[in-house]
Amino acid sequence: MTSSCAADVHQLMGSQLSLKVVVVKSEDDGDEAPDCSRLHRCSPSGEYRGGAPPHQLLAPPSHADNTDNAKGDDKQSESSGKQTPACGRRLKRQELFSCSVCGKTATQKSNMVKHMRVHTGEKPFSCSLCAKAFVEKAKMIKHMRSHTGEKPFGCSVCGKKFTDKQNMESHIRTHTGEKPFSCSLCGKRFNKKSYVTIHMRTHTGEKPFSCSVCGQEFAQKSDMVRHMTKHTGEKPFSCSVCGRTLSRRASVESHMRTHTGEKPFELFSCSVCGKTATQKSNMVKHMRVHTGEKPFSCSLCAKAFVEKAKMIKHMRSHTGEKPFGCSVCGKKFTDKQNMESHIRTHTGEKPFSCSLCGKRFNKKSYVTIHMRTHTGEKPFSCSVCGQEFAQKSDMVRHMTKHTGEKPFSCSVCGRTLSRRASVESHMRTHTGEKPFCCSVCGRSYTNRNSFATHMQTHNKGD
Repeated sequence: MTSSCAADVHQLMGSQLSLKVVVVKSEDDGDEAPDCSRLHRCSPSGEYRGGAPPHQLLAPPSHADNTDNAKGDDKQSESSGKQTPACGRRLKRQELFSCSVCGKTATQKSNMVKHMRVHTGEKPFSCSLCAKAFVEKAKMIKHMRSHTGEKPFGCSVCGKKFTDKQNMESHIRTHTGEKPFSCSLCGKRFNKKSYVTIHMRTHTGEKPFSCSVCGQEFAQKSDMVRHMTKHTGEKPFSCSVCGRTLSRRASVESHMRTHTGEKPFELFSCSVCGKTATQKSNMVKHMRVHTGEKPFSCSLCAKAFVEKAKMIKHMRSHTGEKPFGCSVCGKKFTDKQNMESHIRTHTGEKPFSCSLCGKRFNKKSYVTIHMRTHTGEKPFSCSVCGQEFAQKSDMVRHMTKHTGEKPFSCSVCGRTLSRRASVESHMRTHTGEKPFCCSVCGRSYTNRNSFATHMQTHNKGD
């Protein structure tokens, strides 16, 4: 189309918006540009202002040649109820709204307005409860349901409720088995389009989300958000029954079943002891208790483990890595659970209690160990002398008396010790730290035993 022709068409449309008029020619059109002089313009009152008159513009062709084709065209015009222009070309126009920043086009003005907010950063819709802002009103409404608990979309098969229609549709595919979206590289299929995007990163290695604290990168935003709670200790989700706080919404849903007794999933049963699990992977792990299988081994000391997570945790004893930090005092830990228990020493929280004497603890495993003081149970025994212990750690420590093993060493002077706690106490001889202070005379000590011995000198005086 010539520049003058494009100008006439633009003026004919009378548009002041950022439009592109795309003219799609029919297959029988030639390469000759359409005669724009035949387009007419009218004033707002309908007065004709030049160009070919409307009756000539819409008149059928009168040329004597190609009579049969002309008749055929007339019949098509009559059957379709549309008249063809006098130049014999059928113009198909589509209005496109174009972004002045990146050139993206849209067929609706409202969609272009939404798109422009990507560039401007404008978020005109905000939540009245938490002030979180959104680009679209629909997304704000969806977010509000996280506060109200509203789930207006229900699965027609099992009745499960959802806050979002797309999530419900994806869930229904778990019943039908439909997986309409596939990876273009390996052909793997998915029941949700967004899963394809995430899956593609396993091929490209792309990890677009990174932790602002430690720099660790993630392929999914949800994984990064969950990871951030390790640094902050934040637990934004809470149980409406007992008030227990958790870092993940899925953990709350799972926890709630301990109150309701609900078992919505297929149960996998152990053929040996009858224990059940809602996930097949958990049952596979449990079966290793009976088979003794330990498929994950440390590459440095060859120690084997039932679970990969425990092997990774063990590796930190070699590398010295402590990725979990206390948000109060900054103390580092190799294990998230130990960090959470430590934080409770600051808050004083003791959420776990003994059902017999009521004594409270800041760690669930301490309740299990404490219960043995009531039952007298000592499930761990020395394979050399047969001495029994209530805690595995006590038995392991005892075994070093027979083997002479000292697996823990000081990173400063190289001294080897049989206990990790002994290494921590020994390190204070290098740092000069004395955390145990006498409340009577103010004297400080590097280890608890020395401090306890000193305190007896005051008790004797009494």
